[in-house]
Amino acid sequence: MTAPFPTRKQEEWRYADLDALKPVWDQFAEPRTLTIAAGESAEEVWLPSGDDVQLKRLAIALGAGADARIFVLNTAPVYGRVEIEVSLEADANFELFAANIGDGQSTNEIVTNVRHLGERGRSRQTVRSVLGGKGVGSYLGKVEVARGAQRTDGEQSVKAMLLDRGATANCKPELEIYADDVKCAHGASVGELDPMQMFYAQSRGLDPASARALLLEGFVMGLWDNVKNAAQHEAICCAARDALRRVA
Repeated sequence: MTAPFPTRKQEEWRYADLDALKPVWDQFAEPRTLTIAAGESAEEVWLPSGDDVQLKRLAIALGAGADARIFVLNTAPVYGRVEIEVSLEADANFELFAANIGDGQSTNEIVTNVRHLGERGRSRQTVRSVLGGKGVGSYLGKVEVARGAQRTDGEQSVKAMLLDRGATANCKPELEIYADDVKCAHGASVGELDPMQMFYAQSRGLDPASARALLLEGFVMGLWDNVKNAAQHEAICCAARDALRRVA
């Protein structure tokens, strides 16, 4: 049974390109489920498919002491959406490293809901957006800490780089905490390339286009440093560089 089509009245769909999504909704409506047993670990690298509209939905259940690490490159030319729901039992660890890169009329967004259910859980979410033309990039991320989830350690870091005046970044990190012994933090910033950094790079012999590309790589490429599989690391680095060249 297909899930009902969303509306912008729903907070998690406020910035979505629903017109682009509607023709392909039946293909993507149901999320994939990933269960990681106690003490086990998993790593996934998500590359863009090349389709105009790309939607990935995943629900992760982490058992006690389990570990999951997800790397996401979101660069759909029309509409790309990544949804991840995570539940963590005691001593579980979840890490997300993700980038939205878009230009023209593209809309790319990442939506997460991380629920700490057990004690001593740890989550890290690092999201970077690079947006040119009239591109839109969004991150909506909620971290929930249940009453019994003492000593939770959760962190969100969200930064966006706007390359043109028509580009738009939406950042909405959110914390909902019901335990009193936790360490949770979030931060969000939106900016543009630093003229002084551009000047310095050009003073070292780089032309403006190369200087711009170098600074953008420095903003994004560190996301992929911890990919364990060498082939997947190379693939996501190459795809990210290609996407950055297109927007730069």
